[in-house]
Amino acid sequence: MKSIYKKGGISILGALLLGLVLIIVLSYFNVSIKAIVESPKAKDNFSYIGSTGRSLWNDYLKKPFSNVLNSDTVQYFWKSFLKNMQNIHDGKPTDFQKSAPTLKIN
Repeated sequence: MKSIYKKGGISILGALLLGLVLIIVLSYFNVSIKAIVESPKAKDNFSYIGSTGRSLWNDYLKKPFSNVLNSDTVQYFWKSFLKNMQNIHDGKPTDFQKSAPTLKIN
């Protein structure tokens, strides 16, 4: 049976290669990454993003996420996740694959 799922996306190696090409292109145009990152404006922007992120987490997101992580629902999904990981390890179909509709391609 042919798989209808197409593999795609970018791998870790592809991302590293893309980063290397980006650095080479920036170097070609005499752009110093170090000078950009160490500039006062960049440091100020990183500081602002960090403090805003911490404030958002502590004031709004921490309590709801803690409640969700400590609930029984997470334990239910965790057991299902572990079962499906074991099925993948054993070469068996996952629950998702078992319940997905099949399509015959000739």
